[in-house]
Amino acid sequence: MARFSYGGQALIEGVLMRGRDAIAVALRHPDGRIVWSDERLGTGFRGTRWAKMPLLRGLVVLYETLVIGTRWLVRSAGVAAAEELPAATTADGRPADAADLGKGSVAIMLGLTLVLGLGLFFFVPLLVARFLAGSQPGVVERIVEGVVQVAIFLGYLIVIGRTSDVHRTFQYHGAEHMTIHALEAGDPLTVDAVRGYPTAHPRCGTEFLVVVILVSIVAFSIVGRQDILTMIISRLILIPVIAAVSYELLRFGARHRGNPFVRVFFE
Repeated sequence: MARFSYGGQALIEGVLMRGRDAIAVALRHPDGRIVWSDERLGTGFRGTRWAKMPLLRGLVVLYETLVIGTRWLVRSAGVAAAEELPAATTADGRPADAADLGKGSVAIMLGLTLVLGLGLFFFVPLLVARFLAGSQPGVVERIVEGVVQVAIFLGYLIVIGRTSDVHRTFQYHGAEHMTIHALEAGDPLTVDAVRGYPTAHPRCGTEFLVVVILVSIVAFSIVGRQDILTMIISRLILIPVIAAVSYELLRFGARHRGNPFVRVFFE
């Protein structure tokens, strides 16, 4: 097992790789050049021992992934459209001026994304389950809610995967996974070495969402059947807890994937 769990994210015509204290980004410009940049990860709370504690560390990583990932996703779209390429680059193609989006713009975009995501994957299934389950016991309603969550999730992947742009982004996503495999195995980052690894990775964000759905079914079953306002509030309160627990389960599953019982659960 690698001493450090690397992370990453597919961008528009590029990838973002996350290390211990910094990220690196490589993007393909429409003229064929590869432009790249790096950025130190924020300090503050992240630099304390509390940020490395189980449960809390997952929330720190999730926060950084959402904020930094959203910012670079928008920048990559600008580069792909030849609208955001810095005016000056060094000889190796590195942007000499890493102009950035304002914090307010990122906050607005991230806020809208979170509202849409939470509404689609948590509150819509709740309302549909309440309608379909009728007077059935609470456990039936939770099962229906879980089935609706899975259906929405799979439908979302199928729909967006049919577009050519997203399909190409999925290819970058697979390349990112292959690179992380090579990094964690200590292999050189060459094309021949990386090609030997699978495009799937046990800590993939897609797998994280699947674990979130499973954990949410258990957590919401404990809450039981309450009035609709109480159930909405309970979800708002429990979402950070569910995310933190899901992150720890994902780490555990990745670390013990060789165990047949763990492999059955995660695969």
